[in-house]
Amino acid sequence: MSLSFLHMSYSSTAYVPVSVRSAARGGTWRLAGYVYFTFICYVSIGLPLAVLPPFVHLRMGYSAVLAGLAISIQYIATLLSRPWAGRISDHMGAKISVMWGMACCTASGALLVGAAALHGVHWLSFAVLIVSRLALGVGESLGSTGATLWGITSAGQEHTAKVIGLNGISTYGGMALAAPLGVILDQQWGLSSIGLLTIVIGAVSFVLAWRKEPVAVVPGEHMPFAHVLGRVAPHGMGLALGGVSYSVLATFVTLFYVSRHWSGAALCLTAFGIGFIVVRLLFIKTISRFGGYPVAIASLLTEAVGMILLWQSTSPWMAMTGAAVGGLGLSLIFPAIGVEAVKRVPEFNRGTALGVYTAFADVSFFLVGPIAGAIIGFAGYASVFLFALVSVLAALGIVLVLKAARNRRPLASSQ
Repeated sequence: MSLSFLHMSYSSTAYVPVSVRSAARGGTWRLAGYVYFTFICYVSIGLPLAVLPPFVHLRMGYSAVLAGLAISIQYIATLLSRPWAGRISDHMGAKISVMWGMACCTASGALLVGAAALHGVHWLSFAVLIVSRLALGVGESLGSTGATLWGITSAGQEHTAKVIGLNGISTYGGMALAAPLGVILDQQWGLSSIGLLTIVIGAVSFVLAWRKEPVAVVPGEHMPFAHVLGRVAPHGMGLALGGVSYSVLATFVTLFYVSRHWSGAALCLTAFGIGFIVVRLLFIKTISRFGGYPVAIASLLTEAVGMILLWQSTSPWMAMTGAAVGGLGLSLIFPAIGVEAVKRVPEFNRGTALGVYTAFADVSFFLVGPIAGAIIGFAGYASVFLFALVSVLAALGIVLVLKAARNRRPLASSQ
């Protein structure tokens, strides 16, 4: 009788079925409270994105190379700090990583205000601007890696794909919203207004992260970084090659349209974005149902069809269709391969694994531009989509090999 009484006196959550509790933890609105911090990181990135090159090149009079450096150096900082951000999340907790990330974004805004104020002394203004970009790159690593791990740990491993999927929507959504807003702010009130807005949203988000309930750091012996890298690198290579399509489309579609004397290149990017978001919203659960590798294989095949259409396009409508199909295919590649990547390491190393995995996407974004530019110089603009097609097929080969290898060995988490 006493045991029965004790059982009945437990909190009501003891009677909630596991599947119901899991669904509650993985609710979209609840997870949005974590991926929100990724959204803020990419809003901070997107705000000055279209403003800084003309600021450096036209207003300061520096070369186009330095104008490009002002943008690309942020990605270098992001790439180099990704593994560190993962280890911070694993050892100190995802909440700490997010708070540091929001603080770095806030600091980058303050430095951007300083760069605008020092505009009269060009070399000093440019130096402060570079430091601002470095701070923003580190903030992106800390904020987005911590936010992803925070969401996964809070919701449960069964919702990994959903968290990563929502994180991707936050990334693209934040950039898409912020870039035109930054242009408007610069036209109306100057570069300093972008810095001020970045300070406000970064500081508010820091407070929100500070007030949010942390998740416990998972105890266990942490693997050496080299071991994590070795286990995750093949998945990262698949991600990097699979993402080449977006890099070449975003960078060269406008010039491709100009070379064909077509109009409406922006519609091509819009079609890609719509396809990407629709699939991410409607089909993210297929990863949990069918597994990461089967979904990645189907996605890469779809993406390959899109690149063929772009490569062989004879009209703007054919190119736009190819872009839309490419967006449909690319949408689930990051979460599908990512789910399998984090399974390759114990739970208490998954922050580091996420950081390493995402770093491969940073490498792809950084390297594709100059490589594709060289290819265009030899074979014309259409050839860049053939390059993307070959890259996607290489990613497909990697995923097929990984799937076969997975079937021959147990997962790290079950060892």
